[in-house]
Amino acid sequence: MNPLALQAAGRIEAESYGATVVRAEGVSLRRSTNGFEVGLGDGRGVTGRRLLLTTGLADRLPNIPGLQEQWGKGVVHCPYCHGYEIRHQQIGVLGTGPMSVHQTFLFRQWSDDITLFLNDTVAPTEDELARLAARSVRVVEGVVESVDNESGLLTSVTLSDGTRFELQALAVATRMEARANLLEPLGLQVAEHPLGAGQFIEADPTGATSVDGVYVAGNISNLAAQVIVAAAEGTTAGAAINAGLIEEETTLALRKPFSHRAEADLTNRVLGNRRHRFESTGHPSL
Repeated sequence: MNPLALQAAGRIEAESYGATVVRAEGVSLRRSTNGFEVGLGDGRGVTGRRLLLTTGLADRLPNIPGLQEQWGKGVVHCPYCHGYEIRHQQIGVLGTGPMSVHQTFLFRQWSDDITLFLNDTVAPTEDELARLAARSVRVVEGVVESVDNESGLLTSVTLSDGTRFELQALAVATRMEARANLLEPLGLQVAEHPLGAGQFIEADPTGATSVDGVYVAGNISNLAAQVIVAAAEGTTAGAAINAGLIEEETTLALRKPFSHRAEADLTNRVLGNRRHRFESTGHPSL
């Protein structure tokens, strides 16, 4: 399903339940008297008692001519998203970091014609080289200088020494960086991913961050989450936010001063005809 169509369907369904969808860019964030205020690019502002960010991430690609132009076409990144579509093809894997060897093995499931370009970035261990050889993966040293295409279709990559390798698809492990600039005024900073995959916002299983009242869901906190996982995390965060608001409202209700009339009404609802441990008959309560 086209991602934009999926997004549009979700917004229509949300609006049918009374949600308000504001089609504008959030450009600023600050604490307000009752919670948070998001400044919008059109000059308006939206306030809320809780804040849930689902702003996703940005894929950072190496600066190689032709690579950006093929992104999402001949250049892919996820074997679970794109592996089936490029099965049995000539697939290259561009070395970008320590996860590139693992990525190579993942794509090896889909084709027996796999080439790992070390790109002066990846240095496999002897054990990894033996494993790659056992799986008939070609390992190429040298820097990739360009990603080539004809009529918009990826055809090859060229090394700095002029050697050209024909390909039909090129896999790249991007550096994934959470879109979290809005959170900086609240003192919430991105953290480096433990596997070196990029930067993310740390949160507990409910999506709660270290800043009270701020929640995250999806790729901003889970770099590897696909759509269905991100949606589930949004549901979890929404339930946690709702529970927190209920608790907050109940606590506020307890703090409200009682008038004599309100106290009398509450007593009548709770005790009925009983007063001071005596039933209405005058006999002591048991």
